[in-house]
Amino acid sequence: MVNFASADSQTLPPDYDPNGVGSKTANIFGLPSTIDSAKVVIIPVPWEVTVSYGAGTARGPAAVVDASTQLDLYDPEGTRIWEVGVAAQDVSTEWLDRNDALRTKAAEYISALEQGESPDAWTETIAEINQASTELNSWLEAEATKLLMSGKKVGVLGGDHSSPLGLMQALAKIYDDFSILHIDAHADLRIAYEGFQYSHASIMDNALKLPEISRLVQVGIRDLAPMEADCIKNSDDRVLAYYDWTLKERLYTGQTWHLICEEIVAALSDSVYVSFDIDGLDPSLCPHTGTPVPGGLQFSEVAYLLKRLARSGKQIIGFDLCEVAPGTSDWNGNVGARVLYRLISAMIQSQQHY
Repeated sequence: MVNFASADSQTLPPDYDPNGVGSKTANIFGLPSTIDSAKVVIIPVPWEVTVSYGAGTARGPAAVVDASTQLDLYDPEGTRIWEVGVAAQDVSTEWLDRNDALRTKAAEYISALEQGESPDAWTETIAEINQASTELNSWLEAEATKLLMSGKKVGVLGGDHSSPLGLMQALAKIYDDFSILHIDAHADLRIAYEGFQYSHASIMDNALKLPEISRLVQVGIRDLAPMEADCIKNSDDRVLAYYDWTLKERLYTGQTWHLICEEIVAALSDSVYVSFDIDGLDPSLCPHTGTPVPGGLQFSEVAYLLKRLARSGKQIIGFDLCEVAPGTSDWNGNVGARVLYRLISAMIQSQQHY
């Protein structure tokens, strides 16, 4: 277990100033940490091959890292991430190149489906993409396992929402039981959507195949297929959905966000993985994400939910942030960097005693 309380174990450069200008030549958030010295390591996964609407999320990791140096480091929760140590691996050019090549093929196939063509003529394309996705999962599982076994905590920065499955698989080899707090506009319970075994729309269906995941608690869901609703309803409470329309009705009729957050946190197990699709937020905060949906959570609501989880005595064992697409401005990366900061802060807090 990482001892996050012993923050002084990382030796900071004598000239490092957390109040200074964020260095573009340093690591994420302008921090002086390295992969070796950091206690939290972020693995970028530049992958969006199976996205079924808007593209761009493969460039999300780079956009978030680039925007992160503009974030001021004071945390009202008291976390001093420069002392704990946070570092991001370099974005893999190998996986980005494979993504770009396969994304072109996938886009042609998806367009054909939308025009009513049968998938039977595209079996080679589907098989090629499924094989590449399997290899990506294996790569990420191996990378994450090495870091976890060296005593670090790990987060994934996607990419589309299929990106983090390998981290979940790595955690399942270490933890016998954990739950997922899933913030998203979509349920992501499709079964091999469009023929892709590891579709971005199938991440939670694939996650639930891991027996170590005892419960999936979804927050902000507001766009789903009838079969996904049936899956949730018939899951014997293994899947709990806090639909956006239900959350809004409860708030409009006088319930407090605090009490709702306490209820959500109580439904989670002692070990929690947080899976955050940026489109769980109000789309004004993430306009270029692949599948934006009206409604959603405000940044302050998400921050408070993470705060209540961090202070609950339960431990955040890993997380992902996915579906950030940079678009034509810095806004999406800016918001993504701040969500990532809150996820890291909550993970660090959850390792301490409240």
